[in-house]
Amino acid sequence: MQALTAVSPSPLKIVLAMGFVVACWGYSPTGIHLGLQAYDPGHLALLRFLLASAFMGVVALIRGIRLPSLGDLPLLLALGFFAVSLHHVALNFGQQGVSAGASSVLAQSTPLFSTLLARFVFKDRVTAWRWGCVVLGLLGVVIVVAGDHGLGSINGHGLLILLAALSWSFYFALQKQHARRYDGLTLVCYTVWFGTLLLLVYLPGLASKVAAAPVDVQMGVIGLGVFPSALAYLAWAYVLAHVDLSRATMTLYLIPPTAMGIASFALAEQPTLMVFMGSAIVLISVLALNLERRVVVIQGARI
Repeated sequence: MQALTAVSPSPLKIVLAMGFVVACWGYSPTGIHLGLQAYDPGHLALLRFLLASAFMGVVALIRGIRLPSLGDLPLLLALGFFAVSLHHVALNFGQQGVSAGASSVLAQSTPLFSTLLARFVFKDRVTAWRWGCVVLGLLGVVIVVAGDHGLGSINGHGLLILLAALSWSFYFALQKQHARRYDGLTLVCYTVWFGTLLLLVYLPGLASKVAAAPVDVQMGVIGLGVFPSALAYLAWAYVLAHVDLSRATMTLYLIPPTAMGIASFALAEQPTLMVFMGSAIVLISVLALNLERRVVVIQGARI
């Protein structure tokens, strides 16, 4: 009975963990917006993950993780590059010209790019349904970017956030292929640490930025480093250990509305009707992608 209790936590704990993840990642666009008031995009990414790396180091010392094999170092470096370095630098540069709410929607387009990678990089067969979801999702993306600041605002900033989403698609593809080599905590720790190592190119000038930043910005960046960049990943690993991936990812669709609510309260952002419409189209297209995968799995199980 004790063993069953250990591997089967109460549903309330799982729901609370999911809610914590949504709240943390929903805060991230607002935290980035606050940080950009005093930091360059590269400095902000580095400082955020220096804090996260230190926090993850404490957790690793308490829980214990195994050392990586030398042959896995290129893989861990690639995971850190796509999940941390490229993703967050592109996200920070992009959010200089896109609102926090719209940014959260564009960043959720990762599954759309995963479909494109599956077809053109991994040569997987893509159904007409999935192609339709991709086209619909990209249409929603255009509406979100246009509705954020007007039709004339479609520029490189929105494309950089889409690059961040594409980067996460590569990260998920690599993680899916090699996740069995390490447990969730170990993989998260090394991904964060190697990604932070690559971000050290932005170290020059960081100390002076930290010394000059206002206290409210510092608090926002500390929150950004501890909650979305460290604690949320630990909570997400806990959720995935006890809940099927397809079910768990459904909760991530709550991130954009949560991010818009936080940005509305903290930054006084007021999303336009076009942003709401585009957001709905993007989320529906991503949801449709996942629903098709679940139907395929169920049909396969019946066969």
